[in-house]
Amino acid sequence: MDLQLKGKTVFISGSTSGIGFSIARIFLKEGASVYINGRTEESVAKAIQLLKTDFPNGKIEGAASDFSKAEEVESLIEKLPEIDILINNVGIYTAKSFFDTTDDDWNRHFEVNVMSGVRLSRYLLPKMLEKNWGRILFVSSECATLVPADLIAYSSTKTAVLAISRGLAQLTKGSSVTVNSVIPGSTMTEGAEQFLLDLARSNKKTTSEVEADFFSEARPNSLLQRFASVEEIANTIVYFASPIAIATNGSAVKLDGGSMGGII
Repeated sequence: MDLQLKGKTVFISGSTSGIGFSIARIFLKEGASVYINGRTEESVAKAIQLLKTDFPNGKIEGAASDFSKAEEVESLIEKLPEIDILINNVGIYTAKSFFDTTDDDWNRHFEVNVMSGVRLSRYLLPKMLEKNWGRILFVSSECATLVPADLIAYSSTKTAVLAISRGLAQLTKGSSVTVNSVIPGSTMTEGAEQFLLDLARSNKKTTSEVEADFFSEARPNSLLQRFASVEEIANTIVYFASPIAIATNGSAVKLDGGSMGGII
């Protein structure tokens, strides 16, 4: 299927690894121009090199920005070319008990996970509305509703982006601009791989065994009963960012493997 993305320019925050990097790859495969982002110049340069190896004719740029610092986000915004598609993907999490989570922890979670998307959308949405075309997607998480006890700060931010996404969508009424959120479930990112390896070593089990334990104990409602691949998540995100997904606006699209339950 042709997603009609040739000639479109996309910015993906937090895209030097994991889901974001996979999103960049699929956009390049579809013929879009890609602007990637990471926290350091080194991570951005490495990701660009990897992408250019696979897509030597692809249009790839990038810039470093620490989204916990408002001034760095403003500096990044000044460097951006005209953007057709914004993927608010950057995110951090710290597994701590509620009682050990400090004000600084809470503030950093909100700066990176929430305010990054707010600042980028505040700059880019008016431009999209002016030209009457654009896509904004916020990457949330199943933790927005599952809320693990050691991820309350993270979960709160992922719930917040659902509200922001819906609110911004209401500003696009009657236009060809859409704003949606996607809600991935447990995904096999580099962080998840390391989590399974560490757990396997400490429990003297195989990674397959600890993965099975995770879904039987921590995610028993999952219908997929495994970690989704980054490509499986990214494929769906790119579809909803495409021109052919115009009928979806103001939605929170579950990519959770059924872990959140419910019929909507």
